[in-house]
Amino acid sequence: MTKIQKIKIELAYYRALAKDHRTPLMAKWLIGAAVAYLLMPFDLIPDFIPVLGQLDDLIIVPGLIWLGLRCIPMSLKQEIRRIVEQDQQAHFSE
Repeated sequence: MTKIQKIKIELAYYRALAKDHRTPLMAKWLIGAAVAYLLMPFDLIPDFIPVLGQLDDLIIVPGLIWLGLRCIPMSLKQEIRRIVEQDQQAHFSE
């Protein structure tokens, strides 16, 4: 499996988690905030500030995703992961 395929699986996994009605609303908000922060045309800490300007994207976005994933029950994450991987494996083998 190539790195591109792995990235596609991860994106499909997060998308499936976000769409599932069993995913807690708090998790959806946190992961949505991470995506929104990535897409914002400006940063909370401007990039021209040495080190801190670049580190905010590397700390805030993964932190929000981590917190969001912590709110989701492990059994749901495992179920969605299994379904997504099966779907993607079938798609890649075609």
